[in-house]
Amino acid sequence: MANKTLSSNQLRRTAEIGTRYHSWNEGRYRIALVYPNGYQQGMGNLGFQTVYHLINQRDDCLCERFFLPEASGANQLPPPLSLESDRPLRDFDLIALSISFENDYLHLPAIFAAGNIPLFAAQRQPADPLVLFGGVCAFINPEPIAEIVDLIAVGEAEPILPLLLDTLHAAMQQTSLPRNELLLALAQLPGVYVPQFYQPLYTTEGITYQRNAAVPKTIRRQYLQDLDSSASRTYVQSEAAGFGHMALVEVSRGCSRGCRFCAAGFVYLPPRERSLDNLLQQVDEGLCQRNRIGLVAAAIADYSQVLPLQQGIVDRGGEISVSSLRLDAIDAKAVALLNEAGHASVAIAPEAGSQRLRDVINKGLSEEQILAAVQLLTDGGIKHLKLYFLIGLPFELMTDVEAIIALVQRIVAIRLASGKARGHMGNLTVSVNPFIPKPFTPFQWAGMEGEKSLKKKGRMLQSAFSRIPNTRFMMESVRLATLQAFLSRGDRRIAAMLPELATGGNLRQLCAAAKFPLLDELTRERGQDEAFAWEIIDSGVRREYLWREYQRAAGQHLTPPCAPGCCRCGVCS
Repeated sequence: MANKTLSSNQLRRTAEIGTRYHSWNEGRYRIALVYPNGYQQGMGNLGFQTVYHLINQRDDCLCERFFLPEASGANQLPPPLSLESDRPLRDFDLIALSISFENDYLHLPAIFAAGNIPLFAAQRQPADPLVLFGGVCAFINPEPIAEIVDLIAVGEAEPILPLLLDTLHAAMQQTSLPRNELLLALAQLPGVYVPQFYQPLYTTEGITYQRNAAVPKTIRRQYLQDLDSSASRTYVQSEAAGFGHMALVEVSRGCSRGCRFCAAGFVYLPPRERSLDNLLQQVDEGLCQRNRIGLVAAAIADYSQVLPLQQGIVDRGGEISVSSLRLDAIDAKAVALLNEAGHASVAIAPEAGSQRLRDVINKGLSEEQILAAVQLLTDGGIKHLKLYFLIGLPFELMTDVEAIIALVQRIVAIRLASGKARGHMGNLTVSVNPFIPKPFTPFQWAGMEGEKSLKKKGRMLQSAFSRIPNTRFMMESVRLATLQAFLSRGDRRIAAMLPELATGGNLRQLCAAAKFPLLDELTRERGQDEAFAWEIIDSGVRREYLWREYQRAAGQHLTPPCAPGCCRCGVCS
């Protein structure tokens, strides 16, 4: 049979390694795991792969995958079918949406319409599947799609899934159990948020909630305490997947650094590591399928056994890939191992050009450390370098933006001198993103900088870097950054706008029609006591700690990384 006669799902199935397929069994609770941004990104996502594996390990559940299909016409999708058995969404008991990026909310109206399922929870009937929302967006701020989903998994999958799946499978045996009673039972499980039992109140002091007396006041984020108890790696290999040429292995979870702009750095606290023996066992399994091991963590170089781990991969004949490196943790040995393993490119994140602003965001890096790391990487044979910066940070001055240009020029000078000595010049990429004040960070009280000012700064940087040879400048669209801020900081009123936003509706016009003060909401600084929509979630980090960090940022005071036993933010206590 020629490939052109095969469906896209059939082509993907034939390309996959390690997939376990179940027969369609009426005794199993059937879960549709939906990644709303395509096969390549979904199968390159370790969280998605891990959830798929955890569910299919159980004998009482069946999980099949759905990915955003190609559009068949203007704003229309063909009916989505599962990758494993080509079944439609409506055949499943539960639709589990795995969402890592707020902009993926815009895909939901088309997916639900194509699946012949009402978009809003209140419109669905008892025969319709339940809809669950999971992924990091679910525990940063679930409110923008709270009226679309029936339940939300607040936190990491490993501690939430067992009780949740037990309850759902048991309920399946009780065919007469009303949907509302099932949701009420689910709402009392750790880490499960059922929005219909919480009604938002919009006041001048912010957003608060009235709730059903049977459910908790807030939903505490759940996290896996012992990472060795559950692996997170590439279980299904496919060349068509993102990072399909390597086997991914999660090294650690959480970050101790406390960068004040970083939501992942706060909502994944506390920092946890896997043991070296545990990781090397996963490496052995990965090397059976791929020769390159991709190490995944918030800060790979912060892993306490990073050099023995890298050496272990090299000793096994494998190559190493790392997502990014912490500048102050780079040494000659680590660079030599990367070079030996065939690593030609590395990404590093100074984030700000000036020391003043790096202290504001608690980056904990000096310019000397940045330049020394660049020297080590260049001298160690790493050809290509990618630098990440933010603009529009709280307390930023124009001199801080100009300092990005000066810092990059010094980095270019180091690479030029080394390149001449070695006889080659690699490429330098400067990636700039507008700052977005994210929930559950010290900067959640800050306003986002206005679009005109951000565009002006972007044009200045682009002009400067266009004159530097072998340097590529990239900047996220300010319009898209504004949309992301709107979706990440919003409340339940956003859900009604999603169908029109998804088809290209103008954000400002839609907000004006809904009498939603978009610019004021995004750009104004919030008061200390204002209640946020996302505070229906208890992240574990005390609010007063985040506020204190915001004040320390204003004073350019550094806070040291957290350490075992510190208990200062509240998570470990």
